[in-house]
Amino acid sequence: MAQVERSAACLRIHGEDLDPGEITRLLGVTPTYTTRKGEKLGGEVGGRVRIAKAGMWSIEASERSPEDLDGQIEEILSQATGDPAVWRTLGEKYPMDLFCGLFLGVTNEGMSLSAKSLAALGERGIELELDIYSGGDEDEETGN
Repeated sequence: MAQVERSAACLRIHGEDLDPGEITRLLGVTPTYTTRKGEKLGGEVGGRVRIAKAGMWSIEASERSPEDLDGQIEEILSQATGDPAVWRTLGEKYPMDLFCGLFLGVTNEGMSLSAKSLAALGERGIELELDIYSGGDEDEETGN
């Protein structure tokens, strides 16, 4: 089995009353993206302005090719505090997840996560969310 072609990972913390500045202060790392409930999101879509229904704080790891989700987890978590009390407080107040995109080059690729990565996520109360995007063999793409 071939290794997954490419991976993307982003730690997300969200909540209706989320204050991005508070999250930044608690974790000690500058986010990639933030928004507060009620803020305008980007430009108009279909002639309408989108408004944030909740606050969001997130930090992205650099994309990896081939996939290196363990490295991306380390990249994100090594920047933030390791204090379990901070993570426990955040987890009690807000949903947190590590949103991962896995991009297959062909139809059968695989990956694994180390026990160290799984433990680091679990200790912090971070849910793992995987979006897997299908690759295609050349024969499948061309219909041959």
